Amino acid sequence: MTDKAAPLDRQFGDVRVPVLVVTAGLPGSGKSTIAEIVAGRLGATAISVDPIEAAILKAGIDADQPTGLAAYLVAERMAEQVLVSGHSVIVDAVNAVEPARLQWRDLAERCGVKLRVIETVCADEALHNERLANRTGLTAGYAVEQSIEDYAEWKGAAATLPRVTLDTSRPLGENVDAALAFLEH
Repeated sequence: MTDKAAPLDRQFGDVRVPVLVVTAGLPGSGKSTIAEIVAGRLGATAISVDPIEAAILKAGIDADQPTGLAAYLVAERMAEQVLVSGHSVIVDAVNAVEPARLQWRDLAERCGVKLRVIETVCADEALHNERLANRTGLTAGYAVEQSIEDYAEWKGAAATLPRVTLDTSRPLGENVDAALAFLEH
């Protein structure tokens, strides 16, 4: 009997091999832009944690509740459904700490897919601040911004995850090409 949790490519012999791509980086560092473009190029589903958390807060859940954790868990469940259906997914999230980073490793293992992390940084502090100041929409109205002090070093088990770091103060096309080249391996 077929295991219900097995991805479709395993159940039916489909040659597609889905991949889980996860972003990491501070708000305003360019994660969402890179994730959206790369998802489009790959035909992958993009799932962003920020709008999920914004919706939780808009629904009236108090900000002193673990809304960030709830948003990550919702995103994880959504990503799992996409992966099990045989499609690739890109999760757009800060992933500031090791437990969040390892959550995606564990999901990839459960679904039998490879994991790739695209970390974004913006070396131009003025540009980074400008991006933060110009945020709009639902996410901006309910954003819970991460500080640079809360963004942990990549060490421990998370340091072994396949990761590329892109400086988004560089040209967008250059970063997209680097991300796609990284994902091909």
